[in-house]
Amino acid sequence: MDVRRRNNVTLTGPADAPVVVLAHGFGCDQNMWRLVVPALAERYRVVLFDYVGSGGSDLSAWSEERYSSLDGYARDVTEVCEALDLERAVFVGHSVSAMIGVLAAQAAPERIGSLVMVAPSPCYIDDDGYRGGFTAEDIDELLGSLEANYLGWSSAMAPVIMGNPERPELGEELTNSFCATDPDIARVFARTTFLSDSRDDLKAVTVPTLVLECAHDAIAPREVGAYVHAAISSSHLVTLDATGHCPQLSAPEATARAILDFLEHRP
Repeated sequence: MDVRRRNNVTLTGPADAPVVVLAHGFGCDQNMWRLVVPALAERYRVVLFDYVGSGGSDLSAWSEERYSSLDGYARDVTEVCEALDLERAVFVGHSVSAMIGVLAAQAAPERIGSLVMVAPSPCYIDDDGYRGGFTAEDIDELLGSLEANYLGWSSAMAPVIMGNPERPELGEELTNSFCATDPDIARVFARTTFLSDSRDDLKAVTVPTLVLECAHDAIAPREVGAYVHAAISSSHLVTLDATGHCPQLSAPEATARAILDFLEHRP
């Protein structure tokens, strides 16, 4: 199996520099990182990839059985790291990929030495003493709408997820990214994402971790960032003066600056 081809792996930045792996979220691909890559690639070797089922990945490698849990996506991460023979890389995960990174670091601790969680959420559904941002009924309705009419759902939800209504081109980009995903694959990834609960996994994280949240995020409210930070004793919380769930697109300079500051000052 050619993992590099399967996951459409691309590399940029100095070959002998410390490695940063950038991982996209649901409905997206590595192109979502394009505005922060130049700043990171000045000093770091940057690894970009697409999860199987996304972007330029090999769709023939996708299976519902594997990708019905976050563990399947974490295996993509560890296999990419193994194929590149990475050691103690910095894993930057956006949205659900933040939790995928937690699982990958547990499975292959020699491969991942630090975590950056961009707009993370370990659980999207409210629970006793925990605010995830959605009720169980909200998520059922969201998934039902997605499964009934994925393209219509994408057009309606992408601008909400992106925020920044005064910059409609951002919502349009996310809509186009969602719509480029096979609806059957998107259905599985959505269920895997929005029904996941990784709260217990956070307790096992011991590596240096940056929790990077936005000041206003309809998908991951500030309470979630505070929860993740409190659960990971080795974490540092930074709140970007940004709106929406995709700061790498809406506030790329601030996002890159926060990541670089963490990279330069982590233990």
